[in-house]
Amino acid sequence: MAIKVRIPTPLQKLTNGRSEVECAAKNITELVDALEKDYPGMKERLSEGGKIRRFINIYVNDEDIRFVSKEDTTLKDGDNISIVPAIAGGR
Repeated sequence: MAIKVRIPTPLQKLTNGRSEVECAAKNITELVDALEKDYPGMKERLSEGGKIRRFINIYVNDEDIRFVSKEDTTLKDGDNISIVPAIAGGR
């Protein structure tokens, strides 16, 4: 069993239109590296200097990694990851 990663619409151009991909990783840092390996360009859009960009939210099984261990958040087979770009705007 692998880790399922939900890809937001703006990043699906990197995954050939796929809204969900699978990969193997032990933590968020490894996840970003695995995504980059399979989908070049993903790493620069998700992270900078080894840290997740501040306007990118990542959830592991509906839990925000910012309140767990950030990039060191542990992953295991069967986890569901959601990548959610922050939305700004309004009046």
